[in-house]
Amino acid sequence: MIKRIFALLIIFNLTACAELQQVVDSLPQGTSDVIGNADIAAGLREALDAGIEKQVSKLTAEDGFFKNELVKIVLPEELQKVDSALRKIGLSSLADEGLKVLNRAAEDAVSEATPIFVNAVKDITFDDAKNILLGEDNAATSYLTSKTQTELYSKFQPVINNSFSKVGADKIWSNLITKYNSLPLTSDVNPDLTDYVTGEALKGVYTMIAVEEKEIRTKVSSRGTDLLKKVFALQD
Repeated sequence: MIKRIFALLIIFNLTACAELQQVVDSLPQGTSDVIGNADIAAGLREALDAGIEKQVSKLTAEDGFFKNELVKIVLPEELQKVDSALRKIGLSSLADEGLKVLNRAAEDAVSEATPIFVNAVKDITFDDAKNILLGEDNAATSYLTSKTQTELYSKFQPVINNSFSKVGADKIWSNLITKYNSLPLTSDVNPDLTDYVTGEALKGVYTMIAVEEKEIRTKVSSRGTDLLKKVFALQD
């Protein structure tokens, strides 16, 4: 297998797309199962599409963030003291609800991610696919992050801002912060919750894609199609 990958790397460095198949065709008998650039790129697209469909879609369901310890949004440091102080004066249920609605807003926003990811996956080139295939376990996720993070943030932020109103987070946190700021011996807080939750929601999306990528890379049983098996066998 190492020899096969080495042969592929030589091919990648010496040939353009049109010439690649000629080189593959000229290889000695026994290397005919080496697949071409179109299949490699298609396999990577298929793997990423699987991650988006299987993992990211989970985040859009109720409790997709809140009950998933990998991505659950916890309070920023500034609000942890708010949470602690309110629990000490008997407002634990309100504090619990405040945490839950932050996660609800993220769940509401993630549906905006799918079409952006799909477009990014379509744009994967042969060179991208080569680098991803022979890269680290999260190379595909890193590629998507570089291609989508800016656009996703701009899409997520207004949705999460609207979601705060839809799920009642704005009122709950206004109440929580007002109560905290009225306590003696405390310094006032006024966090940018929209920015914070937007950033945490993005982290959650990429985390779940990375989970699926690692599964496909490390477990043959997770390669559900012949194409995925052929492509990812090259990096085994």
